[in-house]
Amino acid sequence: MMEASERSRRRGGADPAVEKQKKKQEEEEEEDLLTVPDGWKEPGFTREDNPSGLLEESSFATLFPKYREAYLKECWPLVQNALAEHGVQASLDLIEGSMTVATTRKTFDPYIIIKARDLIKLLARSVAFEQAARILQDDIACDIVKIGSLVRNRDRFVKRRQRLIGPNGSTLKALELLTSCYIMVQGNTVSALGSYRGLKEVRKVVTETMKNVHPIYSIKTLMIKRELAKDPELRSQSWERFLPKFKHKNLSKRRTPHKLRDKKEYTPFPPAQIESKVDRELASGEYFLQDAQRHRKKLEERKLREQEGEERRQRERNKAFIPPVEKPLKKPAPARAAEPLDVLALKRKVERGKKRKLGAPTEQELVLRLESSTSKADKDKSKKKNKKKKTKFEKTTKGNADDASSEQTKDAGRAKGGAAIDARPGAASGAGEGGKAFASKGKAFASKGKAFASKGKAVASKGKASAPKFAAAGTSNGTSKGTSKGKAGASKGKKRA
Repeated sequence: MMEASERSRRRGGADPAVEKQKKKQEEEEEEDLLTVPDGWKEPGFTREDNPSGLLEESSFATLFPKYREAYLKECWPLVQNALAEHGVQASLDLIEGSMTVATTRKTFDPYIIIKARDLIKLLARSVAFEQAARILQDDIACDIVKIGSLVRNRDRFVKRRQRLIGPNGSTLKALELLTSCYIMVQGNTVSALGSYRGLKEVRKVVTETMKNVHPIYSIKTLMIKRELAKDPELRSQSWERFLPKFKHKNLSKRRTPHKLRDKKEYTPFPPAQIESKVDRELASGEYFLQDAQRHRKKLEERKLREQEGEERRQRERNKAFIPPVEKPLKKPAPARAAEPLDVLALKRKVERGKKRKLGAPTEQELVLRLESSTSKADKDKSKKKNKKKKTKFEKTTKGNADDASSEQTKDAGRAKGGAAIDARPGAASGAGEGGKAFASKGKAFASKGKAFASKGKAVASKGKASAPKFAAAGTSNGTSKGTSKGKAGASKGKKRA
């Protein structure tokens, strides 16, 4: 083994264990270089770092809009004083509308001219001097994002720019707090001022917003990243599992055309060539005519067109004199022959109407009522015959009652029939019997009236001593009631008869 190691050393080979240790050391050194310790800050560039100064002069110039002229006049002495500390000369040309910065012999920082160029760019983009002067610091940078060319439609561009600003500038303020940058939206540009990491996030959010991605999604991710950065254990890990994943919804709908054209079948052959004027003249024979003949033919065609036009105009004029077409008259329908008037039938109808009272039943109704009453009486008789096991007393009493009820129903039916039973046989005799029944009822009412009168007299005799007035009233009431009822019954009986 010793011999093998010695041979490898002589040949120039290295031990594998030693190589592994060297690789580990190199990786650890690289990690130490990549990680920045907390609280470390890059030292500033001073005059001692470059005591000899610069060999060549450098200058930058930029234009500014007309509306910034008044503000730049006021703050230009402050700009000159700020740049003079770093040995940079600044000049303002109001005639051309430009600002120029240039190095001098006193300039010691070679990168300060780039910072001065960014300063005048920010002043031209409506950034206040107090914010723009921060660019001269070593850890501060700026970024100007051009958003005018990201959206073609002007109305859409204005809406998305307003979406970036938010209501009352709330969205822009949230971005400033999360990125630790100053953001200024002006016209077609977005100016940002802050750290390099914050400027990177600002540019990303601005470009996504102009591509129709709402800034609220970026704000959510930035808030989560800020909380994760506070944990020292998660600094070296991937944050993909913590960040939200938003799905892109394609809401754009293609507009359907108003007129749908049918696509023709594809043919490899080109379409037929359109005939030229010479080809048409050759086909009609005009090509071989002389000039005089062509002129004559044109005159004839013109005359023919003029003649057709004249005839058309004449027809239009004559339309006013053409009478309108009248509608045919409708012949009146022939009157129907008058039917002979039956005077006797009319008289009978009038007499029947006089006899009939208002609301009284008709002849047909009376006939139907009479038939229904007789059928009910027959049914009652059949039911009573079928009953069994009854005493002789009950049978006799019920038989008498049945006979009385049947006679009463027959009398009522005959009385109600009246004049309605003229067409039936024996109608006159039935009507007479009905009248007699009503007369007997009238007499009964009269007798009742007399009984009432006698009762009244009795009451009067009893109360003569105490109340002669009540006696007189009783007699008068009794007599009047009795006589009125008697008269009414008698009149009904006569009418029915």
